Amino acid sequence: METYGHYINGEWIQSEEWIPVYHKYSGEEFARIGKADRAMVSRAIENAETTFKTKKLSEVERYNILMKAAELFKERREELANILVYEAGKVMKDAAAEIDRGIQTFIASAEEAKRIVGKGIPLNLGGGENKIAFTVRVPVGVVAAITPFNFPFNLTAHKIGPAIAAGNTVVLKPTKVTPIIACKMVDILTEAGLPAGFLNLVNGSGSETGEYLLEDERINMYTFTGSPAIGKHLKSKTGIRKVALELGNNSPNIVHKDAPDVEQAAELCATRGFSNAGQACISVQRIYVHEDIAEKFIEKVVSTTESLKVGNPEDPSTDVGPMISESEAKRADQWIQEAVEQGAKIAVGGKREGSVLQPTVLTNVTSTMKVVCEEVFAPVISILIYNDIDEAFAQANDSNMGLQVGLFTSNIGLAMRAAQELQFGGVIINNVSTYRTDVMPYGGVKDSGVGKEGPHYAVEEMTDERLVVIDL
Repeated sequence: METYGHYINGEWIQSEEWIPVYHKYSGEEFARIGKADRAMVSRAIENAETTFKTKKLSEVERYNILMKAAELFKERREELANILVYEAGKVMKDAAAEIDRGIQTFIASAEEAKRIVGKGIPLNLGGGENKIAFTVRVPVGVVAAITPFNFPFNLTAHKIGPAIAAGNTVVLKPTKVTPIIACKMVDILTEAGLPAGFLNLVNGSGSETGEYLLEDERINMYTFTGSPAIGKHLKSKTGIRKVALELGNNSPNIVHKDAPDVEQAAELCATRGFSNAGQACISVQRIYVHEDIAEKFIEKVVSTTESLKVGNPEDPSTDVGPMISESEAKRADQWIQEAVEQGAKIAVGGKREGSVLQPTVLTNVTSTMKVVCEEVFAPVISILIYNDIDEAFAQANDSNMGLQVGLFTSNIGLAMRAAQELQFGGVIINNVSTYRTDVMPYGGVKDSGVGKEGPHYAVEEMTDERLVVIDL
């Protein structure tokens, strides 16, 4: 059984207390991690702060380290994918895809290390004579990276890669339910040449270890992915320090009557809504379909859902595996039953065995049901029928969250109107809300967060702009 304590100043330190890590399908313990107390967290931060003040890596050194890490990740792709299957419950095809995406995130981060530039500032008003001005971008300092369970490799890459590329030092705290992949990432980055002190890791629970991170004012920036409730708590504790928060969503997708291919849209909504057991911030959740095409659309969603193989994630043919825990599966099941009691109909699915919830499609739902108005974060899709596009836009916007939205239409005018009127960080035309390529700016509005991910944009978040004025 693998055990990981805490990684500080280039070495693993054993812990006095241990937390079990379970296989998400079998429920068996397969690894253990340490539980960092306040003193251990302080030690990690102190080392990161000292390293930032006393050591520097050039842009080329950062590039070489991140590229070497990407090469090593590629060599160990199968090993890393298996870890995701065990600790996150990902089906094999999704686990391998996540490792591939994480590799690309590191490569993109490496490239950004060579592109950190300022800009010239014209001083063409009174008082600017005989002066030249420009900006430079400088690292913020110590970055605390707090990562979630649903994409524990790639979302950690989205925080660690840009932070290192920007010249910062990092204290990483992975979630306690999927921490092993982050520990492996630290080992591989060390092997790739990252010097001691630039990346420290503390394991533990969010309620204790995470709180110690929030209370320490030596941290200059926090980058966090998780729920809106925890994001708001983090913001309330960290004052005016920089934050990048990628929080939740109850992603709407609108399928208009002029969709280029209704059946393809239905297939995309089903497969992307149920990938990773629906546990993605941008997973398809609520679908607004025009009444003229509703019957055809629903039939295809149901048939696609019925074709998915559900069960053991270690079986390469499995499409949908377990949720992160039985308690989360029970919670989602309760939401389904509550919706049914309120009048919803189960078109397919609606059954649970342990942590495995069958992919579920609900019809006859209303906007006040939890499965529609809150973030379900489970393999549950709700379909609502509309007859007026203004109504669909209004319902899509009727949420305290706004990460991404999908719209299927052949009308370029409607697409451009959506870009202006739909209140989301990303408007995806003729694809689902789940679409993401790792170099694009990714982040939401309202309770879905602040700041942007994507290596180029994250590097900007993780640097400060400094003005330089020279009197000639």
